[in-house]
Amino acid sequence: MFELKPLSKESIPKALEKADRYRLLNEPAEAESICLDILAADPDNQRALVVMILAVSDQLDHEGFVVGEHQTNELFMRLHDDYERAYYTGVLCERRGKATRGRPIPESVAYEWFREAMSWYEKAETIRPPGNDDAILRWNTCARIVAHNRGLQPSHEERVEPYLE
Repeated sequence: MFELKPLSKESIPKALEKADRYRLLNEPAEAESICLDILAADPDNQRALVVMILAVSDQLDHEGFVVGEHQTNELFMRLHDDYERAYYTGVLCERRGKATRGRPIPESVAYEWFREAMSWYEKAETIRPPGNDDAILRWNTCARIVAHNRGLQPSHEERVEPYLE
């Protein structure tokens, strides 16, 4: 097995920029790998944890090589900010719902992921920083997805009314 080469702490800011850039280039495995290097050098780096969570969630509908173990629960627990923990848990749930599209998974599973995301966004909304409506924007997106995709219904007998007309 290879021994990984350590990253210097001085290079962390530029490495974070590269991780963001790789995410934007739709290369989430590369971004995740960079975050693993950053977190090896600075285990408490909050920005690297967030980028890592996003990079892992970017890979939910990608086929490709695995670069990490994808222990998202452990990553969330390392976030210091309750708002970020709730918000990014919502993002992960929303992306899990979207990743079911085109797969042999019942649409009720996607529905449950969207509802779980909405629940996390509601938690984030109650503790959001002033002027930050990101959780509201994401909640509205999930509500629109559920409302405009009629197959997205709960699996149990009780049906809920759509959020939008």
